[in-house]
Amino acid sequence: MRFALEALLADVPAEQIDEARRFYAARPAGRGPRTLVELWDVRAGMSAPPAATPPATVEVIDAARGRVPVRVFAPAYGQARGVYLDIHGGGFYMDSAARDDVRNRGLADALNIAVVSVEYRLAPEHPWPAAPDDCEMVAQWLVEHAQARFGSSRLAVGGQSAGATLAMATLLRLRDSGVVSEFSGAALQFGTYDLSAQTPAGRRIADEYFIQTYVGHVTDRTAADISPLFGDLHGLPPALMVVGSDDVLLEDNLAMAGRLAAAGNDVELRIYPEAPHGFTGHPTGIAETALSGVNSWLLELFIQR
Repeated sequence: MRFALEALLADVPAEQIDEARRFYAARPAGRGPRTLVELWDVRAGMSAPPAATPPATVEVIDAARGRVPVRVFAPAYGQARGVYLDIHGGGFYMDSAARDDVRNRGLADALNIAVVSVEYRLAPEHPWPAAPDDCEMVAQWLVEHAQARFGSSRLAVGGQSAGATLAMATLLRLRDSGVVSEFSGAALQFGTYDLSAQTPAGRRIADEYFIQTYVGHVTDRTAADISPLFGDLHGLPPALMVVGSDDVLLEDNLAMAGRLAAAGNDVELRIYPEAPHGFTGHPTGIAETALSGVNSWLLELFIQR
């Protein structure tokens, strides 16, 4: 058997690859804040998220351990065929659920599902385990109330970047509490699965400031709740993993896909050529192709269950 990166690349039109190559050659490489002052400046300078039509319904989930705000999108027509738990990205220290409103409104209408997006607490004001605590509370609430609230108990979870990390941490918590079977699958886009710097992939991002804000107070960052790559990965629902070939997290995602598969889980890995971290949020044809693929995967998930 030959194992080559080229064999793992998603099949996309050549013109989309050429477009992506031109787009990223002309686009300055981005980076996250590197100090607390930079973080405050970036937060202060962020524009308001674009509004969705119809807009989200803002609610607060009351749970035994706290209260978590969520943004809810019901499908435009008919009863929801399922519920998707969306966990936003932003390095655990930036952005908000509202930033994904337009995408989540489109997802709800295109798939005829309800989308619930978690407004989890951010670091450094609220370091780990605040974010996974909030995500778990909303996931548990959906297990108990999705049928009554949305007319369907079919559940899936997903996220981008830090959101994918939190989605995996949430699934591990649900597995350990005995209810992960209620979730049919997870759509994970370019997650960060080793925050410990104990693997070669993890060492590539070891000096990133977001890690200090989120888990700088933790001595052992190989805990599965922080670095899912180190966890017991048995008994998880099917996962779709999406990452770009030029992503600094490519090796991390390859390792995570390998560990999921070795643990007996159904995992599909799609690597998109000429694509860096966060590429599905960029205005390119290859991003549209990747997101269309995610939507199709989710639709099949909800229909088949």
